[in-house]
Amino acid sequence: MAAVTTTTPTHVRPARRRFPFGRAVAWTVMGLIVLITLLPFYWILRTALSTNAGLNADPTNPLPVGLTTSGFERALGLQSAEEAIAQGGAGGGLDFWRYLLNSVLVSTLITVCQIFFSAMAAYAFSRLRWRGRDKVFGLFLAGMMVPAIFTLLPNFVLIKQLHLVDTLLGIALPTMFMTPFAVFFLRQFFMNIPKEVEEAALLDGAGKVKIFFRVVLPMASTPIVTLGVLTYITSWNDYFWPLMVSYSDSSRVLTVALAIFRAQTPATGVDWSGLMAATLIAALPMLVLFACFARRIVSSIGFTGIK
Repeated sequence: MAAVTTTTPTHVRPARRRFPFGRAVAWTVMGLIVLITLLPFYWILRTALSTNAGLNADPTNPLPVGLTTSGFERALGLQSAEEAIAQGGAGGGLDFWRYLLNSVLVSTLITVCQIFFSAMAAYAFSRLRWRGRDKVFGLFLAGMMVPAIFTLLPNFVLIKQLHLVDTLLGIALPTMFMTPFAVFFLRQFFMNIPKEVEEAALLDGAGKVKIFFRVVLPMASTPIVTLGVLTYITSWNDYFWPLMVSYSDSSRVLTVALAIFRAQTPATGVDWSGLMAATLIAALPMLVLFACFARRIVSSIGFTGIK
């Protein structure tokens, strides 16, 4: 009779998980970068919610000194000249809504026109066959290496000869049609659209113009939206060119108006509270716009660059 041997089960201890030291360091570094990035925005908000007298008395306090919204009221033109002077601001005020409307009009005009004309140029460089196409594109792409400051004086002379100085059209015209970056950005995406799609449209009797508007543009909606956001933010933040061209409130954009508001220094000192409030209000639309499309911008740029 065979003997039955019993074996006692041995408990295998699970391997101890190592502390993810590298991941902890990475998250710490990312947290510090985010903190450093957001600190200026917090300081702007802290200054905007403070009084000018409190800022002069306690400039290093990390919290708002004398919590108030008078800075926002002065920036939005809700205070009278006497109230503004009493709060440490300038009596001139800031026609915020006029400047905001000018910025919206200029940025919208530049964005819509630049994307439309750049898309047509990019389609011509990526799909149409014509002699010297690559050489012309290389010459056109070399414009990206020319510093923008070199073109300010020729553009100003041209705008003056066209009698467009101190107009919104004069501010928008130099970048309204196309830029080398916009053409390059869209061309990279158009080159990755399968040619079979266009060939099928040609078999159905569609021409090049119809294919461009009915096939190519709908397929390129993501990079077009991405380019639109980037163009809008760039034109919104532009300062030096509008400063050269605009001389009156009828064409003055918000970035130039903030500099003029800064120059209206009262006897008690700079109205930092009102200036930071106006700056925060002016930057808020761009922050919201970028936050809404941040993921699409990153994915579109990565796709275009890799492909």
